[in-house]
Amino acid sequence: MIGFLRRISLTWWIIISMVVGVLLGWLDYSVWTETSLAGYLQPLSSIFLRMIKSIVAPLVFASLVVGIAGHGDDLKRVGRLAFRSLLYFEVVTTIALAIGLIAVNYTRPGVGIDLNVQVDSTQVQQFTSNTPTLASVLEHTVPASFFEAAAKNEVLQIVFFAILFAIGLAQVKSPHKHTVLSFLEGVSEVMFKFTGVVMLFAPFGIGAAVAVTVGRNGLGVLGNLAQLVGTLYCAVVVFVLVALV
Repeated sequence: MIGFLRRISLTWWIIISMVVGVLLGWLDYSVWTETSLAGYLQPLSSIFLRMIKSIVAPLVFASLVVGIAGHGDDLKRVGRLAFRSLLYFEVVTTIALAIGLIAVNYTRPGVGIDLNVQVDSTQVQQFTSNTPTLASVLEHTVPASFFEAAAKNEVLQIVFFAILFAIGLAQVKSPHKHTVLSFLEGVSEVMFKFTGVVMLFAPFGIGAAVAVTVGRNGLGVLGNLAQLVGTLYCAVVVFVLVALV
């Protein structure tokens, strides 16, 4: 029995966890009306999301610095690569945002769903009253602190800092350059392995998230979630064809 369970792939475990999550959510919504599983299962989904977010900063930083500074001491070549990296990130991100906004405004998968999210009206008013300008976007690109940008998962700020760090590292002539490069290569390799470890927790986090959502909104929310997933995959296909191919 243990051997059979080990042969089940991670994808199938995620599918199984989603089915179990739907069942638990339906029981919580329709049968166990006097109790709530949300308080017990919500931490599992939150923990999984936090683990996913923790991957971004070290992986992006290490990969970019190694990719740029590892090309040698030719500063012109490094500078061109750094400029192209930042330009590529900006253009591709803009295309991805445009495709995502067009897709979600066309399908509107969230219409009719009330997730009962508690929102601070003051923060909403402050957010909607701020009109972004080119100056504010450029200012936001430069981090005041790398650690603050990493803590908030400000990917563009991390990319900007990584490019400047890589250019500075490329100018170092002492053996410390190879020490830092070797260290960051190790960090990058470890973070890819770390991602695999985090994904082992995916069935628990995803199953808990599905159970909480269905438990609060009923089985009717599955149609909207299916529409959202379908919108996501269609947008990804369009993004691959338009931006990557």
